[in-house]
Amino acid sequence: MDADAYDEGSNARHGPNGPGGPLREGPVSAGAVPDDASSAAAAPESGGRGAAAHEPAPGGPAIETPHAGTSHAETPHVATPHAGTAVARPFPPSEAPPGYPVAAPAPALTGIAALSLRHQIAAAFALAVVAVVACVHLGMVFLHVAPSNTVTKQHGRAIDEWIYPEFEQNWKLFAPNPLQQNIDVQVRARIRATDGGANETGWYDLSALDGAAIDGNPLPSHTQQNELRRAWDFYAGTHDNENRPVGLRGNLSERYLRRVVLLRLDREGSGGKGAVVERVQVRSRTTNVRPPEWSDEQVSDKPVLRELPWWTVPEEDLTDARTTEASAR
Repeated sequence: MDADAYDEGSNARHGPNGPGGPLREGPVSAGAVPDDASSAAAAPESGGRGAAAHEPAPGGPAIETPHAGTSHAETPHVATPHAGTAVARPFPPSEAPPGYPVAAPAPALTGIAALSLRHQIAAAFALAVVAVVACVHLGMVFLHVAPSNTVTKQHGRAIDEWIYPEFEQNWKLFAPNPLQQNIDVQVRARIRATDGGANETGWYDLSALDGAAIDGNPLPSHTQQNELRRAWDFYAGTHDNENRPVGLRGNLSERYLRRVVLLRLDREGSGGKGAVVERVQVRSRTTNVRPPEWSDEQVSDKPVLRELPWWTVPEEDLTDARTTEASAR
């Protein structure tokens, strides 16, 4: 008998998909009509296939029910929906059934976005202040080193007050006239001891002390490298060879240099504990850098001294020096 022949007592078809045949694999989408839908509809209770598959829920997979009287499939067959069918929204990882899409976790917030609104406002304000100060500083430095123009003529004093003495610019490192001298700044003082006696100290080579602190130090401080040198350059650039001030910054440079040497004297403990510095004298010792062996240039190796007059130390300078040194410690 042909496998696909119809049984005379029923409209069910025997064969691969008839009673006892294997389960038809593959999903049955919503609205799909089986091959023998007409015969199944004509005799639903005559021992034929019956309903071939449950209609899947919207967006879910199709679940096919095995044929009546078959023993090949005891559990429903879950298949992926065909293209074009609705897909359910992703489930959280802890709730997703097998075969369903899983929602990706939301990325964690980092940086300022991870802060609360109040802290975000504070951080944005701080960044804005830093940006404004940086822009103002760069603008002031640019105007200071730029050729004379309308802005520097009208606001030159404000620019100088911003730059000097901490941010002074010079070009001594570059050609055509790089610095070819070693300049040592030295100081001595007249001290009033606690017993009322007065004496005079020897010369303290402050540049040599700074150099000893820098040698072997991989990260020397800005103070050790530049404070004393820039103070002397500031003074020398605002005074003539007779030590008379030139311009409006002469008195400022003198006071700045005096306070720097007072700090160093206090650090070295000159005169002993309780001694008071009444007067100071500063001098420079300049020697030329020896040219390389292959050069024919001839320079003098004799040091040149420049001694400044004795300065009386005001009480306010002593107080400021002691306060600065105490805070540094």
